[in-house]
Amino acid sequence: MSLSTKRKAAAVIIALGTDQASSIYKFLRDEEVELLTVEIATIRELSAESMEGILEEFYNLCLAQKYVTEGGIDYAKEILNKTYGVTNASMLIEKITKTLKTRSFDFLKKADPKQLLSFLQNEHPQTIALILTFLRPDQASTIIAELPRDTELEVVERIATMDRTSPEIVKEVERALEKKFSSSMSMGMAEIDGVSHISNILNEVDRGTEKFILEELSKKEPALAEEIRKRMFIFEDIVTLDDIAIQTFLREADTKDLLVALKGASTEISDIFYANMSTRMADMMKEEAQYMRGVKMSEVEEAQQKLVAIVRRLEDSGQIYVSRGRKDELIV
Repeated sequence: MSLSTKRKAAAVIIALGTDQASSIYKFLRDEEVELLTVEIATIRELSAESMEGILEEFYNLCLAQKYVTEGGIDYAKEILNKTYGVTNASMLIEKITKTLKTRSFDFLKKADPKQLLSFLQNEHPQTIALILTFLRPDQASTIIAELPRDTELEVVERIATMDRTSPEIVKEVERALEKKFSSSMSMGMAEIDGVSHISNILNEVDRGTEKFILEELSKKEPALAEEIRKRMFIFEDIVTLDDIAIQTFLREADTKDLLVALKGASTEISDIFYANMSTRMADMMKEEAQYMRGVKMSEVEEAQQKLVAIVRRLEDSGQIYVSRGRKDELIV
């Protein structure tokens, strides 16, 4: 393929999913993180054929790495020579230093659990157990809960006692399931929102890594860095803050901006803001909101973005805490 190594690495990171990708970021050098982040953010689409080729190459590298780990370079060469031929085996050995951890059954990661259940429920319990170990926990738990009781128990037992499975078997099961599942999938160009994907990854990494990436990216690609920032925290997320944080935010917010921003918000969101104001302030804003007419959507979005900027500033100064989807524990 004509794709660069960086583009292939970015495609693999996208295929791995947010959780795995954020974990991998912790083991990369700063310059690697920066290069990979830019590459992911600039991906708009990849053909199904290209993605399949990239993942196939990645799989072969993982298999080669396994042989090297088990018996060393000579052992790996001997097996790979028989399987792929001398030339291809040599190429795999040379590329092993770039090997990353693989993720099978990637084509199922965005599928609805109920849709997956219809494909899996008639499979053998061992096959179901194998596939569930590669799915997201929320997908797997939903499927297990919907299985018949006897099958459910057997699948759980098989997962719990599963040790290791041959990569060849995994690949064989994956091919069979993908063929069965392909009728409901688009086999043309795969839409990839690189900015959204990297934003989700950065939401999972630690704050230090997040700041480093965005600061360095701002120096080289300021527009791209700002677009990523906008995706990482939106106006509606403000109401997920605790009451003290919301009240701190409201003391900094311009009343006019808040009035305009709330024109594009649901009643539920507006009520949360009003609940954290004084009764006098809430009544005044509700009255002014009744007489506000002809507000453009662009004005609403601009006002909301100003308020999001205040949240970022308060977070940077340590005045409020923003979870951003992480599982941090607060000590009080």
